[in-house]
Amino acid sequence: MFQAVKLLLIDGHYYVYRSFFAIPNLSNSRGEPTNAIFGFAKTLRLMLKHLQPEFGAVFWDEGMPERRVKLQPAYKETRKEMPKPMVPQLEFIQETLTPLLGFKNISLPNTEADDLMGCYAIAACKRPGTKVVLATNDKDLYQLVGPCVKVYTTAKADLASPKDAFALLGEPEVTAKWDVSPRLIGDVLALTGDSVDNIPGAGLGRKTAAALIREFGGLEQLLANIDKVKSERTREKLANAREQILQNRKMIDLDCHLDLHVAIDDLRIKPDYPNLIAALEKCEFKSLLQEVRDEAARARAGSPGNLL
Repeated sequence: MFQAVKLLLIDGHYYVYRSFFAIPNLSNSRGEPTNAIFGFAKTLRLMLKHLQPEFGAVFWDEGMPERRVKLQPAYKETRKEMPKPMVPQLEFIQETLTPLLGFKNISLPNTEADDLMGCYAIAACKRPGTKVVLATNDKDLYQLVGPCVKVYTTAKADLASPKDAFALLGEPEVTAKWDVSPRLIGDVLALTGDSVDNIPGAGLGRKTAAALIREFGGLEQLLANIDKVKSERTREKLANAREQILQNRKMIDLDCHLDLHVAIDDLRIKPDYPNLIAALEKCEFKSLLQEVRDEAARARAGSPGNLL
């Protein structure tokens, strides 16, 4: 196991949405939807099994950052509303499930989860011996990958072998995935934009954008030498979208100057087994409930090393 992993930072909304759509039509006997709750609980427990972190937190979006909205007023305007059956489940996950699983919830008004995760990752990496794992699918956070930071994934495309249950993506894996080093991912995204967040690009695909960034060594050098780009059509696209590209680059920068309103030392993972069992009983999760009961029994017996 990856004993060096100390701090696990989880993108809450991503995993709630993923769970909701991956497990349809699950509810308790009262007709209350429980699919997102079940998937989220299973996912976080798998992370604990795979990574065995000592510290961890779940991060949540809470409104829109003023800086990004000023730059691009249409930022994220095209995102659909949260499905109605997800709303009460999200509330239950945030207020009940996450704390009982042993994690702190972290959010700030008008702040996105990726910015807060970036703040904690950078702060943690200043502490000798600390390793950080980001559990996320957020493109912007891949910029932080380095000697101290890796990204956790269970996506089949990222696994080294079909037999693997998960992967930790470090610099070599992220470079292979993006065709540029992590520090240049923001430059690639400035060229491509992001349709999910309603950020217009320059009309270039990711492969083309990465090739240009590699060739010129970075976005600044590329924009200073547009006349040296071989393709006339690409030169026109870059010239026409120059201001948009520069604006995109500012949008992609993580706001990592925010104060840590919960100290890293206060993020030790401490499951509350009695209340967690009671909450899962209300949800009527039979197999998951039995797993947690067995785990709680082992904890009472004094063998925390075999909890999962």
